Amino acid sequence: MTAEGPDLSFMREALDLASEAAAAGEVPVGAVVVKDGEIIGRGYNKPITTSDPTAHAEIIALRDAARALGNYRLTGCELYVTLEPCAMCVGAMVHARLARVVYGATDPKTGACGSIVDLPGLATFNHHGRFEGGILADECSGVLKRFFAERR
Repeated sequence: MTAEGPDLSFMREALDLASEAAAAGEVPVGAVVVKDGEIIGRGYNKPITTSDPTAHAEIIALRDAARALGNYRLTGCELYVTLEPCAMCVGAMVHARLARVVYGATDPKTGACGSIVDLPGLATFNHHGRFEGGILADECSGVLKRFFAERR
């Protein structure tokens, strides 16, 4: 397996979850949390169906992983998400102490990893994981474009 193999595999898992969100009428974003090569947390967008503005894919995946580990600190974990995280999600990722965040498509409207603001780049944060974008970006943005085109 190439160095990119695991990244592609985990992002495809997140894409599968994004499809579940779309089927539920939610904006199709999916996320998985990985520790030692195993998925320990899964989530997809649910703010509409749960009437919860914090029910982003990343937050749900972080909560799932924290329950699996029995700890709110997710040290050594990686999160894969199909869309660039927003400010709320980046904050949660920093507090969770993730080692790495990998996202697919950029978000020109609310992206907080460089599109609107670069929160991970703030030197004053007490934890600095790696944030990397662009894995399966075309596939990730395609899912979103199709979803919104069908609603127009």
